[in-house]
Formats: sequence, structure tokens, C-alpha cells
Amino acid sequence: MEPEAGPVLYQKLLVWEPSLESEEEEEEISEQLIPDPWGPQDSSGNKAGGLPGAWARLVAALLLLAIGFSLAVRQLHSISGSPGTLGSGAPPPSRHSHGPGVYPHGAIISPAATCSHLGQELLVAGGNVVDAGIGAALCLAVVHPHTTGLGAMFWGLFYNSSSGNSTALTSGPAQTLAPGLGLPLALPALRLLHTHFGRLPWPRLLVGPTTLAQEGFLVDTSLARALAAQGTKGICPLLCRTDGTPLGPGARAINPKLAAVLHRAALAPTPDLTGDALLSLLARDLGLEGPSAGPRPTLEPALRLPVPQGILFTTPSPSAGPELLELLEAAQQSGGPSPDPCPPRLLAVGTTGSSVLATVDSGGSVLLLTSSLNSSFGSGHLSPSTGVLLSNLVAKSAAWACPLILHGRLDDNEADVLGLVASGTPAVARVMTHTLLSHLVRPQTHAQQGPTKSPRPCIQGTLLQVAAHAEHAHVSSVPSGCCPSQGF
Repeated sequence: MEPEAGPVLYQKLLVWEPSLESEEEEEEISEQLIPDPWGPQDSSGNKAGGLPGAWARLVAALLLLAIGFSLAVRQLHSISGSPGTLGSGAPPPSRHSHGPGVYPHGAIISPAATCSHLGQELLVAGGNVVDAGIGAALCLAVVHPHTTGLGAMFWGLFYNSSSGNSTALTSGPAQTLAPGLGLPLALPALRLLHTHFGRLPWPRLLVGPTTLAQEGFLVDTSLARALAAQGTKGICPLLCRTDGTPLGPGARAINPKLAAVLHRAALAPTPDLTGDALLSLLARDLGLEGPSAGPRPTLEPALRLPVPQGILFTTPSPSAGPELLELLEAAQQSGGPSPDPCPPRLLAVGTTGSSVLATVDSGGSVLLLTSSLNSSFGSGHLSPSTGVLLSNLVAKSAAWACPLILHGRLDDNEADVLGLVASGTPAVARVMTHTLLSHLVRPQTHAQQGPTKSPRPCIQGTLLQVAAHAEHAHVSSVPSGCCPSQGF
């Protein structure tokens, strides 16, 4: 006779709901759902007091099948009746949506969609706001030669939320490589910033810009408009058709000489050597003896001004940062901003030969970068060996930059951080002052609504605003459609 077996235990089928998860539910829950069909049987082969064995097994199987089907139907009904079902277009219940310009982790905003996208790729690849900003700046040097480039001067302001320190990047006083031609310091300046604060390898940041220069990029509306206004004198064949007319929107442009310079810069072991290859080629083009040995770019502590709402940071001289802090301090003492929403002194026609971008992460780290060729296409001198347009910066024209960061409280790592950076007007310090004071008088609870409306008629260039608020990155611009943002 076969030995008697104990009751068979079946695992209970449960309807999973996120709200019901607990440690107790992780344990197996078993119970005897039906009488054991293989229990004690009489000598005739029938279960004692029950059905024949084969029929018992069949009934058990059908009962289990019915229970499983019932629970499956219940689960499907529950899912189909909840928001965020597949095909509904709504996010799953565990997620939430964001308005334009609001991102959960990090974001970048720049004047060119291609460069904002490149910065986003660097963030997703594990880079920080410095990597994303530098990559986008080098991208703009390729696709927006009318506002920036390797021949431009750069200023930067970086707030590190981990250390609580703010650092200013300056290219030093404007210098000339030759009469009317500014000394290019973009590469050593950006490499210096990356050496101290970047996370990704330096060559990784130059892959995208080098590819754009080598394989070509599409002329966007901003560049096409500048070409139509400027003409092609000095910049052919780079941005011209074969008949000598300027390229229009959507045309493809290439700059293989610039691609070669970027490739060599990617291989340079130090910040100083990063720009030396470019300077040597430029000196040969111009018939000079050798590269200039003038001051190099520097990193130094940012200027700071305590205000009731926190601490203000900006760039030191040579920039308009000191003027900005003087204006803000005077406004503080006088009790607030001008009652005029747009003071007449702000209505200054500015240069178009400048560019800005900003990156921010949800932790509060911010990088603001601004650069200038002084005027559209700079000097209009295109170096044939490098594909670089040199600036026509002089000492007086190089002092307009003044990126600004407001940190709520330095002793609070979760305090809101606001960054403002503007381009395109010699009166930028006054524009920034008025913008910040308007923001402080009427604080924005959601940065995606954009800066206060008052600066719109006051600035002829571009104003970018970035913020870390409520563990999200927020970006916006004036004018609102000027600068596409990307984030993740």
C-alpha cells in the first residue's frame, strides 16, 4: 500500500496593488484551497466519502483555473479603470508631469537647439553642469559664428551646490593679436574651467562640436538673418554659396579647418597647450612671429553681496560685475526698484556679437557662460588655416558681461538658487539690476513662468533665467522663443 500523503498546499493568488506592499506580504501565503484529491481512499479506489480520484483531480484543476481567470479579470478591470493606462496618453499613476522648461534632474538653455540637445546628451552621459555648458559653448562656436566662436572672449560664473562656493571665469583684459583683431582665449578658458570642475573626460566634450564642423550643420534662422544683414565680405567660402551669396535657412555649412583645430585641442594635455596650436596657426596666417604671451584666463572667487533674500554672486573686473553690485546696493539703500517698469536709461541698442547659455541641476549647481565677438561676426576676418572668425574686442568693449546668481541661504543646501545671464546690450548691468529687483519684489513661485515681464521692452538682446526650485530645474528666457531648452 502506498504511504499516506499530507494535505497539498497551494500558493494563494493575490491581486497586486502598490499600496498593499509590505514585508509581511513578501512571505509566501499558503492555505488548503480544496480537499486533497490524493488523500485516503477506500479499497475500491474512491476517496473516502468523495468522488473517484480522476474526477477529483479534474474538479481541482477546473476550480484552480476558474479562480485564476476570475482574479485576472479583476486585475485587468482595475488597471483599465485607473488613470495612465496604456494607450491613454497619460503618465502612470506613480509619475507626474511637468510644464515647459521644468525638468526633474537637470537642464540646459542656449540660443541653438542643436547645442541645447548636445548639452543634454552630456548630462545624460553622466556629465555635470560644467560639462554640459562647455560642450554647448563649443557647439555654439561652430553653429553661431556671428555671435561667438573660438575667437571670442568668455566669462563664466559657476555655483557648486556641493561645496557652496561660487567661482568666476575671466579671460583677462582684452588683448589684440594684431591691430583690430582680438586675441582668442576661448579654448584655454573653457579647458581651465573643465580641469577644475568638469566630470567627463575633456575629449568627450569636443566630439559633438568636432563632428558638426566636419560633417556639417544646418544654418538656422538666427545665423541666416545675420548673414543677410552682414553680407559675405570676409567670410566666404565658409558661409557662402558657389555664386558668392550668403547661405539661407536650412542650408548645410561645413568647417573642416575648425574641426581639425578642435580635434587637436581635444588631445592637448593642459589648458595652456589647448590654445597654443590655434595661436600658432593664426600667427602664421597673419605673418606674425609667434603667439602672444599675454595674460591667461583665470578662475577666482566670485564677488558677493549679502541681501535680505540671500547672497548675490557675480564676476569681478574686467566685467560689469562690480557695476552690477553697486547698482544693487544703491537700490537696496533706496528701498527698491524704480517704479517705472522700464527706465529710459535701459533702452540701449546693443551689439549682436555676443552669446549666452546656462545650465542647472535640481541640486542647485548652476553654470552661466557668456561670450562676445564685440560685433556680428567680430572683425569679419576669417582665418584660412583655422576656420576661426577673430573678434574685434578692445578693452572698453569687453566690460559688459555680468552673470548673476542668487542663493537663498548658504547654510541651507535645499534653498532656491536663481541664475540670470544676459547679452546684447552695453546697459546689461542696469537690465540685470532691474530684473533681479523686480523678481525679489514679486517672487516667482514657479520659474517656468519666466522672469518678470518688465525686462521685455528693456533689453535688445537675450536674457536667460535658470533656477533650482522644489527639487526641479527650471529654465526660461526673454524673449521667450529665443532659446530652446533641453533636460532630463
